[in-house]
Amino acid sequence: MSKSEQKSSSSSNPGEQAASAASAAAGEIIQPAPTPAPTTLTEAIRYYSDPAACVAVIREQRRRGGGEPECPYCHDARRKHYWLANQQRWKCAACRKQFSVKLGTIFEDSAIPLDKWLIAVWMVANCKNGVSSYEIARDIGVTQKSAWFMLHRIRLAMQDDWSGGKLGEVGPGGEPAAPVECDETFIGGKARNMHAKKRKQVSKRRNYGKTIVMGMLERGGKIRTAVVYDRNKQNLHEQVEKHVAVGAEVFTYELISYWVLEEKFAHQVVNHAMRYVEGNVHTNGLENFWSLLKRGLNGTYVAVEPFHLFRYIDEQAFRFNNRKDSDSGRFLKLLKKVAGKRLTWLDVTGRGLETAGGEV
Repeated sequence: MSKSEQKSSSSSNPGEQAASAASAAAGEIIQPAPTPAPTTLTEAIRYYSDPAACVAVIREQRRRGGGEPECPYCHDARRKHYWLANQQRWKCAACRKQFSVKLGTIFEDSAIPLDKWLIAVWMVANCKNGVSSYEIARDIGVTQKSAWFMLHRIRLAMQDDWSGGKLGEVGPGGEPAAPVECDETFIGGKARNMHAKKRKQVSKRRNYGKTIVMGMLERGGKIRTAVVYDRNKQNLHEQVEKHVAVGAEVFTYELISYWVLEEKFAHQVVNHAMRYVEGNVHTNGLENFWSLLKRGLNGTYVAVEPFHLFRYIDEQAFRFNNRKDSDSGRFLKLLKKVAGKRLTWLDVTGRGLETAGGEV
């Protein structure tokens, strides 16, 4: 730095310099300005490198998401527990035992430090096409096996409990309800990559060897998904009645299984053999979601077991439903949902579970 620059920097903000000098003369300790909450991945890596910051954000989001935690020893949740600032732990007001912020969350019984956990949560919440376990392993310095298990725990937190009512409901102020689009898609290998025998079966039946996923999207709002075993009338009607308010506008294509929805809903159909849009009637919003989902499955995850497919769908649905939030907003919303959800290695792999007959 040149002498002129040093002189200009020393002479800038004379009011601040005078206040600092007065404080120093009075013997006061000048506290540094608080670090603002991170808004980018780079800022998040710096911010959550401090273990105290990790504990603080999890504690605050748990409080906002579900109130005071339940003591794991005496299961008392009626009284407010003591917070031990020096130990960064809660102390039960009833039995006087201590427990950490990780207990009762997806982080429980994990030897991986919270700074790595929170960076993984940030990446999964904000990577539009998902993030593979190999990338997580390289970025935060864990094994691929650990990263794979971490991702499934995070996906469990992303699951929606659907406690906010049904799709297509009239707003609290009497606002008109948005129409609901219903559609299905097939997840599985392409016919041209299959063995000749399987390819022949696919030509006879479109969903042979594939998994059927149904989606219901409220325009401008949230999506709900379900893995169904067949596209028959019973399965599809059951999902529509479960997730869509009675009397709502429902838009579908010409599949016979959607017939007779008119008895409970304002049902309109667009014939895809003729056109994809007819006035306001279309399912293009859902087609957008299917495109995002398959881009992640085919491009990022490459191969997904049908047993775990619903977890990957929950991941994409969470990002889609919170698409209007900022990166930090999605991250904090996900942290609110980590409590009360526990996933063990046996749950996610099924290994070591024996039936009554002794078979694995």
